[in-house]
Amino acid sequence: MPDKYSLLKRYWGFDTFRPMQEEIVDSAVAGHDVMVLLPTGGGKSLCYQLPTLMMEGLCLVVSPLIALMKDQVSQLQARHIKAACITSGMRHDDVAAVLNNSLYGDLKFLYVSPERLRQHHFIEYFRRMKVCLIAVDEAHCVSQWGYDFRPPYLQIADIRAYHPQVPLMALTATATPVVMDDICLHLGMREPRTFCGSFARPNLAYRVVRDDNKEQRLLQIVALGGGSGIVYTRSRRGCERVAALLAANGVTSEYYHAGLTAAERDRRQGLWLAGQCQVMVATNAFGMGIDKPDVRFVVHLDVPDSLEAYFQEAGRAGRDGQPAAAYLLHSPVDRLRLQKNHDADFPTIKYVRNVYRAICNYYRLPVGGGADTRHDFDLQKLCGTYAFSVREFYGACRFLEREGLIALPDAEDAVSTLSIPVGRDELYRFQVNHLRHGDFLQTIIRMYPGIFSTRVPIDERRIAVRCNLDLADVCNMLGELNAMHVAEYSPCPTKPQIVFPSPRIPETDIVLLPQQYDLLKQAALDRLEAVVQYIENDSQCRSLQLAAYFGRADGMEPCGVCDVCRRRTAPSAAACRQAVLQLLSSRRLSPHDVCSLLEAKGYADVMDVVRGMLDTGAVSLDRNLLLSVS
Repeated sequence: MPDKYSLLKRYWGFDTFRPMQEEIVDSAVAGHDVMVLLPTGGGKSLCYQLPTLMMEGLCLVVSPLIALMKDQVSQLQARHIKAACITSGMRHDDVAAVLNNSLYGDLKFLYVSPERLRQHHFIEYFRRMKVCLIAVDEAHCVSQWGYDFRPPYLQIADIRAYHPQVPLMALTATATPVVMDDICLHLGMREPRTFCGSFARPNLAYRVVRDDNKEQRLLQIVALGGGSGIVYTRSRRGCERVAALLAANGVTSEYYHAGLTAAERDRRQGLWLAGQCQVMVATNAFGMGIDKPDVRFVVHLDVPDSLEAYFQEAGRAGRDGQPAAAYLLHSPVDRLRLQKNHDADFPTIKYVRNVYRAICNYYRLPVGGGADTRHDFDLQKLCGTYAFSVREFYGACRFLEREGLIALPDAEDAVSTLSIPVGRDELYRFQVNHLRHGDFLQTIIRMYPGIFSTRVPIDERRIAVRCNLDLADVCNMLGELNAMHVAEYSPCPTKPQIVFPSPRIPETDIVLLPQQYDLLKQAALDRLEAVVQYIENDSQCRSLQLAAYFGRADGMEPCGVCDVCRRRTAPSAAACRQAVLQLLSSRRLSPHDVCSLLEAKGYADVMDVVRGMLDTGAVSLDRNLLLSVS
């Protein structure tokens, strides 16, 4: 068996493990079921990836997020570890190629969605695979009390019967004690070894701010925060509006949402990761699998639906251990909006059936037909045809996706793919006889490891830059290689898609037991109320509030850096105003410098004080964004 330390160094470049990682790895290798609760950025992926490399066979990874699956596969392939994923948007022959490689190749990691576990075709392959570990990512989805319950996750317990001796590892960043117990129960875990990381983030200051003018407050946070940041909004339109606001005020920013093409999302993400863009304005489509250590601030312009989502997204700040802040901005209207969204997320079963019937009729699918088909998806036209509201329609679609009846993969699955089905000897002969195409192919092979074993996502723009060609030339050459059967190239769909993973069923067969429906609805309402309580509780340390919600507050001390703690220990606002005037009496300073200098001396809410002084005219901000005494 390969040595864990040599593998850790070879593939990850580390000499030592993070807290709990080594014990988790040892438990999996010893054949134990393992329950892992590590906060965002705690190194969960390594916990199942490294023991798999130590054992014979492959690891089946169940994940609900296409973007996260693709990101993990890309990272593994970049380390020259063979990995592949099966997603709802893939063509039938692509799925078959991955499954065959799982049986007859040397694939080490196969990522699938929980919906895949329902399919008889997949089960027939899975029972013949040499499996050494089953990893369940985002395992809170198993529990009806989790914030993203997905019934297909319950199938995982069933597939264990085909490999009863194989250990199972469940991983999540956000789970209350009730949810963790539910996970172990529904996954059929056998005397699992449980590992819970600390929820203490001493460098991360949680700050809850009430302000009717959130966008003005955001500008001040960015000016004071310095460094890279993420701003979360709920809507695509909001992303675009806020990014434009920041740009108009001299802040380099990009927006990111599921409506952009995969290539455009990758481009914008790359700019932000490289530090060429200071602020990323995004929906919750952004962030999964992204490890940028130097994020100095995360701002929620809209109140999230759950503390689980908030904790995960806020936790993307300060992973380098340096001071960082997570701001949650709210106003009185947010409570009404949360309630409205909650109602829309739980449409009646009658409404869900009507949506399903309308969608199937729109694409002229007969009962029993339509399986594995995909179609262009025009949301506005479909909703307009049948007089659906967009918000309620998406609530119904979310239910239908959970049941495996439809999939809307345009958000994360709209990407070009490429594979090379010929052997290396045949490919060499082709390159000798077709020099123009041969050099082009050689560049692609260097860019995308694993291209011989399975289809991999590609970016034609990156290839064009590397080959010094126009984008149109790259697409044409890929098409020519496809026509010559040297490569299998599938260009990215130009329009959003809807996929029907299973045949159409009579809408009357869509059933949700009233008791289960009520439980889900009440659980969502409880999570919403927990968010409201967190916002309104200005007497207890924010870190302690969050840790208590997850049942991990034992032994924790107040953080000393959140808005609640700082108000208790900081000099008064009047003293802070005087300190600001004294600082600016002889020089101009940026808001960030003023905030940093005074916070280092123990002053709290410096940004609020500076804002008030700007409002009253006591200080002013010039066109170079420097403060001075008026």
